[in-house]
Amino acid sequence: MTVSQRVVVPTADDMRELGAILGGACTGGDVLVLAGDLGAGKTTFTQGLARGLGIEDRVTSPTFVIAREHPHPSDGPHLLHVDAYRIGSALELDDLDLTSQLDRSVVVVEWGRGMAENLSPRRVDVEFVRSDDEADETRLVTVTTHGGSMEEHLRAGLLDGWPA
Repeated sequence: MTVSQRVVVPTADDMRELGAILGGACTGGDVLVLAGDLGAGKTTFTQGLARGLGIEDRVTSPTFVIAREHPHPSDGPHLLHVDAYRIGSALELDDLDLTSQLDRSVVVVEWGRGMAENLSPRRVDVEFVRSDDEADETRLVTVTTHGGSMEEHLRAGLLDGWPA
């Protein structure tokens, strides 16, 4: 069963805060598949997610290196941040061997739609839609869970009343 919730995110700082809230609800083994146009907020969201996980590393887009691992400073889950923009298929994504680290990591795959859905039965799809007005920072973000603890958190009202 899936749970879906749509929220309006007014600013980049709010996008980081949304990521932090969801990051605080993630556990090792969770896979987040991010979809949206260039500049829609995927990396900004991931910066907040890292903060919510307790990761202190600076998070930047892994476009040119394809994947970056951000270790947790103590015993929490690591963040594996993948940019699948230049990856052509699920087989190429599989070559990164993300599943070998999945139990101790949260995996975020930007541009992963159509390739990363089978990495884990505990998947969260996050879709980012920009306004047609380039000057408008507002984004419409849809979070859809497919099993796992994030589904329980959304059912319990994790994002109710957003933004705070």
